[in-house]
Amino acid sequence: MTHPLHPPVKRSVTIAGHPTSISLEPVFWDALEAEAARQTLPVNALVARIDVERMEADNPPNLTSAIRQWLWTRRDDQTAA
Repeated sequence: MTHPLHPPVKRSVTIAGHPTSISLEPVFWDALEAEAARQTLPVNALVARIDVERMEADNPPNLTSAIRQWLWTRRDDQTAA
């Protein structure tokens, strides 16, 4: 049996024409890809949306943290529905 916990995986994304790398655990990459597919968006476009929301915060977290929090909030919203 494979252990369910894995270290972060780094991937490159492009936000507003600027390449950046993001390190997320595979479970978060899977959730991000699933949510992008649900919204019929490329992953880069969804990350860009999350980045815009992140920058609107009074004390914005780093992008990786914002993605994790955004995904967790979506999970809570979908479970409550």
